[in-house]
Amino acid sequence: MFLVGWLVFTPIAYAQTSDSTLHEIKVKAKRNASNDARINEFSPGQKIRSIDSATLQQYQAQSMASLLAQQTSVFVKSYGFNGLATLNFRGSSSAQSAVYWNGIPIQNAALGIADVSTLPVFLMNKVNLVYGGSSALWGSGNVGGALMLENDAPAFDSGKRALSVSGGTGSFGQYSGGLNGSISSKRWYLSASVFAQTAQNNFPYTTETGGKANMPNSKLQSDAVLLRGAYRLGVQNTISLTAWYQQYARQIPPDLSEAGSVANEVDGSLRLLAEWDKQAGEHKWYVKSSLIRDEVKYDDDAILLHTHDIVNQYYQEVGWEQKFSAYGRLIVFIPVQLAWISTPAGATVENQQKAAIAGAYEVKLFKGRLNVAVNARGENITDHNDSTKRNNILLPGADASFRLTNWLALRANVQRTYRTPTLNELYYFPGGNTSLKPEQGWNEDAGYTVKAKVGNWMLYHDASVFTRDIHDWILWIGGAIWTPHNIAEVHSRGVETENYVTYSTGKWQFHLGLNTAYVLATTVASYIYNDGSIGKQIPYTPRYNGQANAGFNYKRFGVNYNHTYTGYRFTTSDESEYILPYQTGNVQLMYHVSAGKYLLQFTGQCNNIWNEQYQVVAFRPMPGINWLLGVKVQM
Repeated sequence: MFLVGWLVFTPIAYAQTSDSTLHEIKVKAKRNASNDARINEFSPGQKIRSIDSATLQQYQAQSMASLLAQQTSVFVKSYGFNGLATLNFRGSSSAQSAVYWNGIPIQNAALGIADVSTLPVFLMNKVNLVYGGSSALWGSGNVGGALMLENDAPAFDSGKRALSVSGGTGSFGQYSGGLNGSISSKRWYLSASVFAQTAQNNFPYTTETGGKANMPNSKLQSDAVLLRGAYRLGVQNTISLTAWYQQYARQIPPDLSEAGSVANEVDGSLRLLAEWDKQAGEHKWYVKSSLIRDEVKYDDDAILLHTHDIVNQYYQEVGWEQKFSAYGRLIVFIPVQLAWISTPAGATVENQQKAAIAGAYEVKLFKGRLNVAVNARGENITDHNDSTKRNNILLPGADASFRLTNWLALRANVQRTYRTPTLNELYYFPGGNTSLKPEQGWNEDAGYTVKAKVGNWMLYHDASVFTRDIHDWILWIGGAIWTPHNIAEVHSRGVETENYVTYSTGKWQFHLGLNTAYVLATTVASYIYNDGSIGKQIPYTPRYNGQANAGFNYKRFGVNYNHTYTGYRFTTSDESEYILPYQTGNVQLMYHVSAGKYLLQFTGQCNNIWNEQYQVVAFRPMPGINWLLGVKVQM
């Protein structure tokens, strides 16, 4: 409150930037869009996509699940409007898709997954997607790809203050509000972000018998706060502390096979991060240390089920970067990760420890046209309290890019991948399997990018082909009690494209874009005799997936139409049951205007305008047409 009062009652100067317009509402290729050198410098041949700032502004009142489902080719597996949502990169499982915040992993250490429906876009300044595994740089477990979330680096500027307040409302009783504020001097930097939302989510849907009903037991309420402080010890010597706490309380509605539901779940997460970095000439030292506590409380009085799980995770990384010449750069870092969880009875504490040493070397040749990076990680994993049971693994990789002409660039990437079973997969009661083998294999991909400007036209085209072969893939199987088992081998391969064209004339700009993904992820071999899954698609991996965007900008006003398509999803390993394809249409509007020292930004969004009746996950209906309006005031 002290920070808010200071910001409100002190004269504030601001600069209007193009980020306040709906200049581009698409995903575009962009280097140096991250604070992390592993993305900017040491992944030249890996497919990395950045969400532009205008799109982040448009989705400020929504979750990462909504943003990624509408604007990227990553498949978001959503269990309903306010249900769990996980990521599927190129046919990977949810446990093979990592999520990082300012360079540290934040997926639940016991489950091995992150629920992206609980991650508000409002709190993040940069969002990057890394396609394909890169275990050497990001750790074992990064098999399919990664979502990278970042906050802006502290900006030290004497007397600089900023404040923005936003609010929104929408269909089904949706309300949201947020506040961003920061103050800085030549030595200090303080910032605060607060976001809250509530929703009834009582949307109409069609029952199994064809009747009409409103979704019951589906209320949602969440609160999040992110505080950051930094102090500059010298010109290039900084320490910072960040705290991110959020609580996500939601009722669990019944699926179409249930008569009703009284279940509810409360997810609470506390994420603490301390950082130090020092630049001295051509080298840099940095240290990251984080503690994450995830708490999940689930209650269902109908079946007398009450669980309360607390998972703790400690992560520390010490690194050194060195630029040897105009052509070479080296990074060496030592990450340590500890995770522990109490058993249901509370008698024992199961834990998992990972310690590694990793490095990468990047070199630029032929006047910067050829960029090559090699990387490797040696990692030691202890799966439980038995210190004699250890896995020592080597994870090498290499990637390169070559700018053939000013408008054509080629790239290639090869990485070894590895994922050890999570604490839940090993010890969950009932159903855990302590005999599970780790997943391991290789990931390869290649592609090209065409980017050309001809007169008032700008053309961008990117195409990728990929293949990934994973042995001992972990899959949960069962009926009343689900248990994870190893599949002998799964082969994923496919093609992805991103295309857009813009035309500018005067104060007008028109844009047209198309993203496509074709993914085959099939079982090659099984430990089960006469298994019907051989040659069949892995459940909940659509073969076809795509998004299109079309719209225009005129002065301070922008319009975009977004259309998404998701193909068949098989719900059984033998392809005997499936969910029909679906497509949705979504419209986004943005307008901004200056009023004295204030900048006003208005946004509007209408989702599923064709009122498509569809399910992403079987028996979990999604809402029909719905809308969302928002306003933001920058001071």
